[in-house]
Amino acid sequence: MELKTKRVPTNINREVRSIEARNSTYSFQNVNIGEEAELLRLKEQALMGWEKEQRTLKWFGLEDGMKVLEVGSGPGFVTEKLIDNLPHSEITALDIDDTLLKMAKQMLSHVPESRLKFSQASVYDTNLPDNYYDFAIARLIFLHLHNPLQAAIEIRRVLKPGGKLVIIDIDDGIFGAIQPELDVLPSILKKLSQLQASRGGNRNIGRSLPRILTHSGFTDVDMDAIVQHSDLHGIEGFKRQLDINRFTGFHKNGVITQYEYDEINKSYENFVKSPDAHAMMIFFMACGTKPS
Repeated sequence: MELKTKRVPTNINREVRSIEARNSTYSFQNVNIGEEAELLRLKEQALMGWEKEQRTLKWFGLEDGMKVLEVGSGPGFVTEKLIDNLPHSEITALDIDDTLLKMAKQMLSHVPESRLKFSQASVYDTNLPDNYYDFAIARLIFLHLHNPLQAAIEIRRVLKPGGKLVIIDIDDGIFGAIQPELDVLPSILKKLSQLQASRGGNRNIGRSLPRILTHSGFTDVDMDAIVQHSDLHGIEGFKRQLDINRFTGFHKNGVITQYEYDEINKSYENFVKSPDAHAMMIFFMACGTKPS
């Protein structure tokens, strides 16, 4: 079967993205730290733990030669890794944001269309064919979705019988550890989780991934955790994840108090300057199989 995706007019692209924005809490264009810094953060976030994520993806059944769907592919950093590590696979990179897709297309312009296809569409309605893909990866997108169950059902539709979906995501309740400790960080993360929930997202979604997969019709559900540690992956990536500028907008909007903002600022400066600083973050990977 040949994969065909529709070419959508620009004015409709804007309308679709606007609709999707109401069904997701993430917008690249509206991040607090600015687009350039956010792009660097996304790159560090994608590459820090890739070797471990790849190892677990293979353990869950990812093999070269499969048709692979990457959901929420963004600027293409993980896409590039998939292309490099699956030389005989056909990859489809799906994202709703035309700006991020343009970045990915530019970065990966050397890859032939026979190996890499881009699709601008909603995860809730992908416009992709039934029973086409062997494997789907949804990395750090489900925490932003207003209706993760609907998204999982749509991904299940496009998988072949026996195909697998792996969701990679976070849970702020099991965030990780930072040394020197950022004492005020737990209370700030709690407020950000509450804000995300009020907007329709879920920063504690990690604990719910097996249930989402089961309720959307997947079987043989399994789960694992990936640990990223600064002593193993370098500390610069963690500094970008904890960049104080990421909290500035929340302070201006009254989500966090002046005291909390000042304290997180001081703690971040101590973390950056400390020769003994180290950090650990935990990502969760859950896998389900579409019944045959």
